[in-house]
Amino acid sequence: MKALKIAGWTVLVIGLAAILYGLYASFNIFTGKSSAPVIFEVQPKHPLATEEKMPETSLSPSQLVEDKLQEAIRAMIPLDFISKALNLISWSVFALILIFGGAQVSNLGIKMIRS
Repeated sequence: MKALKIAGWTVLVIGLAAILYGLYASFNIFTGKSSAPVIFEVQPKHPLATEEKMPETSLSPSQLVEDKLQEAIRAMIPLDFISKALNLISWSVFALILIFGGAQVSNLGIKMIRS
């Protein structure tokens, strides 16, 4: 009986530690004290691998508009924005799983203490 209560307290503390770690790490990431783990990374195109552009005089008007539109989009949305957003989303999902798992482990510890 006493061993069950000690195990229950141990499981409860482990669950609470998992919850607190998830909250503390998320707080540090979202306040900018640390960065989210890098899972997604955008590889910039190598300058030698890109095709050489033809002079603008030989491009059709639709190709000219398409090129200018692509340049405008690249200027508005930085290349690393998408990877940073995906990394934050993946960390948020992991933190939610960690908090949910910690709650389940803590609940198990409480049940062990009560019995």
